Amino acid sequence: MKILFVTTISNTVNAFLIPHIKMLMEHGHQVDVAFNIDQVVKPDIEKIGCKVHIIPFQRSPLRKENYLAYKQLKKLISDENYDIVHTHTPVASAIVRLACRHLKNVEVFYTAHGFHFFKGAAIKNWLIYYPIEKWLSKYTDVLITINKEDYQRAKKSFKAGRVEYIPGIGLDTKKFTNVTIDKSAKRKELGLPEDALVLLSVGELNKNKNHEIVIKALAKLNNFKIYYVICGQGPLEQYLIEVANKVGLDNRVKLLGFRSDIAEICKAADIFAFPSSREGLPVSLMEAMAAGLPVVCSNTRGNTDLIEDGKGGYLVEPDDVEGFAYSIKEIANSALLREKMSIENKSTIKKFDISNVVLEIIKIFDISIVKKSL
Repeated sequence: MKILFVTTISNTVNAFLIPHIKMLMEHGHQVDVAFNIDQVVKPDIEKIGCKVHIIPFQRSPLRKENYLAYKQLKKLISDENYDIVHTHTPVASAIVRLACRHLKNVEVFYTAHGFHFFKGAAIKNWLIYYPIEKWLSKYTDVLITINKEDYQRAKKSFKAGRVEYIPGIGLDTKKFTNVTIDKSAKRKELGLPEDALVLLSVGELNKNKNHEIVIKALAKLNNFKIYYVICGQGPLEQYLIEVANKVGLDNRVKLLGFRSDIAEICKAADIFAFPSSREGLPVSLMEAMAAGLPVVCSNTRGNTDLIEDGKGGYLVEPDDVEGFAYSIKEIANSALLREKMSIENKSTIKKFDISNVVLEIIKIFDISIVKKSL
């Protein structure tokens, strides 16, 4: 089979999809990729024999370059006679489905990494994104979802040929479970006291990631041993510094910026906080679970696929400052509870490992391959 993977930007392939592509090639398929380059393409792609096609996708859907992308992509798919086009990311996926709707002998697979409409989402998301996705589902042969809420909604309301569920895009859990560090040395490097209780968040500093809630929750706790470490960059950096200063936590809230040593920082932490307003199936939460951290996270789609309240951590409404404060306090005050939740999370995360996800992807492709051969 001749397969084309399409994403809006190259980073999506670099970050998530290389193991999927390798496995399909090991099963005898030819796999190529198409995207706009925002990040240097990893050499693994061309080493394994993938052709790279540059398509001028823009993340803003109304940019005129996207019409050029549509024309180039349609010609590429037609000229190369691809059997399956597997698309990821919203803009590329809309363009792919429009480009393929009148082409014969090509199937469109679309992996939705988290619809913009979900329980609790803003009304405008439902008014704009839901009807678009429902309409485009008519031109989708296989719609793959990565969380249970999206799967149930797509199965019930959309018109795709098939709707499938896979447990995420896959995490190499060994990179987090097998890490060993000198905890004291790592904490010293990060400017943390050796005897601190370290609360960790990983994610972009933006409104959706909602770090402000955790800072406000910590201000309600009379526990000067708790330090809050945030790894990530984003537009709210200065605002979060100001919030921490305002509530008197400037010495115990540390913004570390972008880090390439997340696995080591997880091992130096005690609790993972994840207060996002919206998620698809969050990789950073899965990484924390693989590292064995107990969790306090928002009760929202994606998070609820990973954490059962009271087992691997606590689920709290995204805007509930008191709820986050109470849950952090409960875990902070009990080493036994932290150990119990750690064991639970290391067990739960196994089914989300990349080895399992890739096998599920192969099964989905095999169904289409068998149908084409009949």
